[in-house]
Amino acid sequence: MGSQGSPVKSYDYLLKFLLVGDSDVGKGEILESLQDGAAESPYAYSNGIDYKTTTILLDGRRVKLELWDTSGQGRFCTIFRSYSRGAQGILLVYDITNRWSFDGIDRWIKEIDEHAPGVPRILVGNRLHLAFKRQVPTEQARAYAEKNCMTFFEVS
Repeated sequence: MGSQGSPVKSYDYLLKFLLVGDSDVGKGEILESLQDGAAESPYAYSNGIDYKTTTILLDGRRVKLELWDTSGQGRFCTIFRSYSRGAQGILLVYDITNRWSFDGIDRWIKEIDEHAPGVPRILVGNRLHLAFKRQVPTEQARAYAEKNCMTFFEVS
């Protein structure tokens, strides 16, 4: 316990990120890849939101990452504003083997502009292990990210 009776934090920094994107782009796979991926929130698995945390060591500091998956729900608009409060970033996820999921990113950007303006965005091409089935060229996604002031990564 801390000096005021509050629990001692097990981290130096807390970073909250939201995962958005169409259904079946692998947002859940990204969450599952977290090593200690504990679901600690009373909101986990309710309202169509999945929540995982992990703590990493970055430059000698313990950083607790919270990842919130909106599950591509149609009622995204009604809940997004409350879940985006305090977020340090939004990961826009698409499946590199599904052209339609990449084309849908424009729609997600419009939702973010309306409900979470100013929150930094990262474009994430998922399922890199299936690159032999690629439908979205890396350079096209990178150019799209640059045009929309986003960082870009491909992951698996």
